[in-house]
Amino acid sequence: MSLPSLRDIEAAAEVVYREFAPTPQYRWALLSQRLGTDCWVKHENHTPVGAFKIRGGLTYFDALRRRGQLPRAVVSATRGNHGQSIGWAARSHGIACAIVVPQGNSAEKNAAMRALGIELIEHGEDFQASREHAQQLAQSRQAHMVPSFHTDLLSGVSTYWWEFLRAVPDMDVAYVPIGLGSGACSAIAAKLALGHRVRIVGVVSAHATTYADSLAAGQVVPSAVSTVLADGMACRLADADALSVLRPHLDHVVKVSDEEVAAAMRAIYADTHNVAEGAGAASFAAAWQERERLRGQVVGTVLSGSNVDASVLSGVLAKD
Repeated sequence: MSLPSLRDIEAAAEVVYREFAPTPQYRWALLSQRLGTDCWVKHENHTPVGAFKIRGGLTYFDALRRRGQLPRAVVSATRGNHGQSIGWAARSHGIACAIVVPQGNSAEKNAAMRALGIELIEHGEDFQASREHAQQLAQSRQAHMVPSFHTDLLSGVSTYWWEFLRAVPDMDVAYVPIGLGSGACSAIAAKLALGHRVRIVGVVSAHATTYADSLAAGQVVPSAVSTVLADGMACRLADADALSVLRPHLDHVVKVSDEEVAAAMRAIYADTHNVAEGAGAASFAAAWQERERLRGQVVGTVLSGSNVDASVLSGVLAKD
């Protein structure tokens, strides 16, 4: 698949900035002290939906509009942040939106989606089951199925990496969580577009390893999902197009356990007083795991989302 060019990303930024300003990136002193080297955090938790995904939804719908293909209704599947992104963009265009989530999904993410006017449908035990049901639902309703990975999503998501890499030109290595792949592929797109020297490291949950397994095998390898904390990375089946981008450009992949993610959530809260959901803390968790090899390097991490239920967060913060 083709990645967005610099011109594509700059055009996408104009679309994104109609809704909100660029998010900040800070070199946090306590996090840097903890990690033992300069540590920058890109705050995608500061978007209007508390996660980076909104950027992709905005550019996806704008691309449909420019092609004269805006549908009357859309359907998609999510664990929460992608659904909020699609719901926000659909509402902006006056389009009906139905989102399928797994049974037992985050109550607060579900509430946030309903607040955007989304018809929320609970189906399946995991994201893949919800995704397959959403595809069937879109067909039966003659609605447009919005994928979770697509070039028009990447152009929007790439804008946050474009912001980050321009702000930190001396960044040596960046850790990027992998759910279905849009974040990591967008980091690669921005790196190539800007000619930046940063090394991109993918981060997966140790309890949802389809991307690590698929990259190692050179083909899509399904993997069981058992993470209870990093729901944004709870993917059972890697996307082949995403793999084609990641394979030649990722430096390596790090697996982080739920325990490491919880520790990272606590560290981020203690050192920055920002809330990170499980997947949102995975980037720092991976950097912490590899801290000994990072001495003297400028490290980029991303707080990709803050949408964690209060009951989950309180439980994580209480354990130390």
